[in-house]
Amino acid sequence: MKISIGSKIVEGPWGGGNLFAINLSNYLNKLGHDVIYDLSESDIDLILLTDPRSRSESSSTFNHIEIKKYIEYINPNTIVVQRINECDERKNTENINQFYLNASDVADHVVFVSEWLRDIYVNCGMNKKKTSVIYAGANSDIFNNKGFKKFQNHEKINIVTHHWSAHVNKGFNIYKKIDDMLLSPKWKEKIQFTYIGNVSDDFTFNNTKVIKPLAGVELANEIKRHHIYVTGSINEPSGNHHIEAAQCGLPVMYIDSGGIPEYCKNIGLSFLENNFEEKLEHMIKNYDLFLNKLNNYPFNSEKMCNEFYERFNDEISKKVKIEISKKVNLVGRYYLKKNRLSNRFRFILSLRANLISILRSKLKVI
Repeated sequence: MKISIGSKIVEGPWGGGNLFAINLSNYLNKLGHDVIYDLSESDIDLILLTDPRSRSESSSTFNHIEIKKYIEYINPNTIVVQRINECDERKNTENINQFYLNASDVADHVVFVSEWLRDIYVNCGMNKKKTSVIYAGANSDIFNNKGFKKFQNHEKINIVTHHWSAHVNKGFNIYKKIDDMLLSPKWKEKIQFTYIGNVSDDFTFNNTKVIKPLAGVELANEIKRHHIYVTGSINEPSGNHHIEAAQCGLPVMYIDSGGIPEYCKNIGLSFLENNFEEKLEHMIKNYDLFLNKLNNYPFNSEKMCNEFYERFNDEISKKVKIEISKKVNLVGRYYLKKNRLSNRFRFILSLRANLISILRSKLKVI
């Protein structure tokens, strides 16, 4: 099978969408399938649309319009699956939901990362029958509890969170609250707080340890140096951060918002902005109980990738094949050539963007 995933691959810390593309690519390659990231070949069996926005707005390598041209000019037998992990509610935007809904017309099937997110689009008019939910997961070869040491009574409680995005909805109201708690007589000898990732220029931590964005084993090892994970992210469709922490063995405290409760409700502790201290006390007092709940944590990238692979096969088996000529017409040949040239140019721009991002992260730390 030849699968085209519409996302560029970025090495190092970048975000959940990038990790999804990496994990799925590795899984499919191990099974012996060909994975590409463009529409420059004529024999693609399945196209995975990850983001229909323009390349200047996202890490996508093609959008729904380009897919429609590919189906029309090159191969009408190609299956299209769309994965949606974005919405207006996430960052207070106004055009994402309708735009993604319109883009889904090109898809044979749409996969969501949570029921909460699917409900948003169904309420906007999407046909629920063409949808399913596949929960996200992290690579368990990297994010696991090997080397994690649980909290001991004589220690300070080490609390941690991490985010690639510095958007306020990632939970900075809660993180500011914890930062202030570190000055109070009740908490300053009891807890420590670490923030890993990018921080907005409009926000300053005064008492928190801030670490530049990390990825892979380096990130997993840093997470395992802590005892409790907290996420204040609101309207998050899924998020990878709490998944990585739970797989590393940390009990998770989370805001009851968005799709995150679907991942954490059976293994973590929810809180509100006005009762965080009370809930933290409960977590500390019942620490071993929450540790034991993590023994049944159900999410990882292997499970996620397997469910996607089953979905791909199911969609391919349902589609009636159309007899097509082996030869691509003049319009089709022009389209393929244009994609090849565009991909080379995009690769150069991607290297430049990655370099700029790395330099900016290092300058922030300095």
